[in-house]
Amino acid sequence: MTRLPITELNARAREIFRLVVEGYLGTGQAVGSKTLAGAAGLNLSPASIRSVLHELEGLGLLAAPHTSAGRLPTEQGLRLFVDGMMQVAEPTAEERAAIESRLSQPGPIEAALTATSALLSELSAAAGVVMVPRREPRLAQLQLVAIGPDQALAVLVGSDGSIENRVVPVPPGLPPGALEQASNYISAHLGGRTLAEAVKAIRAEISGGRSALDAASRDLVERGLAVWSEDAARRPVLIVRGASNLLDETAMSDLERVRQLLDDLENKQSVADLLSAAREAEATRIFIGAENRLFALSGSSVIASPYRDRDGRVVGVVGVIGPTRLNYARLVPMVDFTAQSLGKLIG
Repeated sequence: MTRLPITELNARAREIFRLVVEGYLGTGQAVGSKTLAGAAGLNLSPASIRSVLHELEGLGLLAAPHTSAGRLPTEQGLRLFVDGMMQVAEPTAEERAAIESRLSQPGPIEAALTATSALLSELSAAAGVVMVPRREPRLAQLQLVAIGPDQALAVLVGSDGSIENRVVPVPPGLPPGALEQASNYISAHLGGRTLAEAVKAIRAEISGGRSALDAASRDLVERGLAVWSEDAARRPVLIVRGASNLLDETAMSDLERVRQLLDDLENKQSVADLLSAAREAEATRIFIGAENRLFALSGSSVIASPYRDRDGRVVGVVGVIGPTRLNYARLVPMVDFTAQSLGKLIG
């Protein structure tokens, strides 16, 4: 749907639209003409206000729920408000201090990330989410061990002593010694490198014809690297805290939407995929309702910001998930500040 520029609305329509949106974001309820008529400085009769409300509804910016004579913003209306009218409020000194204090607690980085999602949940009264940086341990060895006629076990040993296993399909009729040759070749290139670095070096050598491996061993190397690379890319590491905050008083009248949202949050792979869309953003991203397929049915919004290490590389995403009536003006700068603070901690 084409977005209407805010400049297309006259001053009276903009003011009434702003009052409806701010009223809805504050209470979660539809706003009626009588309430608007009592607003300071509006100086319009209820009949004039109803006329403007009808006009805004015709533009697709407001909707009238069946249970109320008032109006509430549509997702298109919320997007127009966020992009063209919202005045952000910087985090208060107390909020900044709370964020920095929580992140400065001693302990492993995983504890700080968990604390971050919990704190965002407390401050936003929504669900706080943090996509954790994928661990890229320095590697020491990869060994391929036959476990059947068409399968091998790939054992990856990290320089920190960690061990992970994957099953790798192998071609039938494998020559004797091929598994050992492939294992030795990969291990020789791992020495202190991350998997991504090792994969790049090994594949460059093979494609450049600089490898002494025979065809069978080259195939095994490719299979071993492929299963590890694919697994690392698909594994979501997501921390969600405060989902119970979504069950507030206003949610009681829309339990099906809340149930759908809680179900969505259980699908961490899909949530991680959604947050990945914010990884390349220069600033905080806002997804409203059907703008993202994951939360389209629950009519929920996501405010997410990437956080970076001291070299400027994006290492994760932090944000909040909740109903479309989130206090965007307050939460956008809060999420952004949290992302900056988290980036300083990651180093």
